Amino acid sequence: MTRYVTLLFAIACGMSVANIYFAQPILDNLSSEFGIDHSTIGILITITQIFYAVGLLMLVPLGDLLNQRRLIIGQMLLSMIALVIVGTASSSTVLFAGMALVGLLSVVTQTLVAFAATMAAPAERGRVVGMITSGIVIGILLARSISGILTDLAGWRSVYLVSAALMLFMVCALFRVLPNVERKGKSLSYPQLLRSVLMLLVKERILRIRAILALLIFTAFSILWTPLVLPLSAPPLSLSHTAIGAFGLVGVVGALAAARAGKLADRGYGQRTTGIALILLLISWLLISRTEQSLFALVIGIVLLDLAVQAVHVTNQSMIFSLHTEARSRLAAGYMVFYSIGSAAGSIASTHIYAHYGWNGVCLLGASVSALALLFWAMTNRATAAALK
Repeated sequence: MTRYVTLLFAIACGMSVANIYFAQPILDNLSSEFGIDHSTIGILITITQIFYAVGLLMLVPLGDLLNQRRLIIGQMLLSMIALVIVGTASSSTVLFAGMALVGLLSVVTQTLVAFAATMAAPAERGRVVGMITSGIVIGILLARSISGILTDLAGWRSVYLVSAALMLFMVCALFRVLPNVERKGKSLSYPQLLRSVLMLLVKERILRIRAILALLIFTAFSILWTPLVLPLSAPPLSLSHTAIGAFGLVGVVGALAAARAGKLADRGYGQRTTGIALILLLISWLLISRTEQSLFALVIGIVLLDLAVQAVHVTNQSMIFSLHTEARSRLAAGYMVFYSIGSAAGSIASTHIYAHYGWNGVCLLGASVSALALLFWAMTNRATAAALK
């Protein structure tokens, strides 16, 4: 894959995943517009995430059954329509239905990652996956800032309508560069395809190990990012929403640095890279715990945490995509389900802990999960090394 095509994939993935997170900073606007109670409007985010998880299981495996070029173009066109539905919604029912579709169709991100792993030569697969994964994380981190800016400039509807227009532009660009690869050999039925996702998890030890690591690191990721606005907006810091949004830009630095982890995985240093990253993840919580005393410590902690999480994530994908060339979409689906579980668990646990034990409790929880991930890596180090031979 050329750098141009890799960059195009990264941008497409970042744009697609950002659609899930646009609603988070504008919930107040949506609540006022549609007369939805503040205690209920949060369900909008939950519905989006639930349908994203459904899409991982029901749509992503289709990449191993259907023509991937048509599947990607089709999903992105449908995603564009879903964004228009949200941007022109006249009732809360249409809004919720549109957001459910947005979540469901945003899984085209994982189909793109699996297709990129297929297009890339084995010696460059880690680098390509690393760059595209950085695009995904940047999309997640910048979505909130972009949503807030567009809402201030032209209202909340502009967020989704602008995204729909950009998606159409991206469809045109991908239509020109995606190869048209027809499936060869015996094809599975759709039920068999879904069943085989579970069978891959049962059969492949590397997939199980790396999926559990994904669950743990993205639990830690959500433990930081979900409640971070609470201590930053409260006394003694009392930062503005603009200042708080800037911390997402700090996370981008770590995400970009993690792209190099793919190159290390290509050279056979995946296990060592994982161990070092998990140590950095644990250390990051020491700095993050000093948030109320030093924002500089928080900045360094965020960079270390995002660097560590993305380095492990890139290495994980590089390893699992080498298992079965004909089943990369199903491998991605099985792996990413654990990612979703970890993200949801981290969000729920961190807000609960903050309400009862404050920011120190959140940091202790994050450090505990990070220590568990490091311990799990150490316990499975020999088994992983043996499986990779």
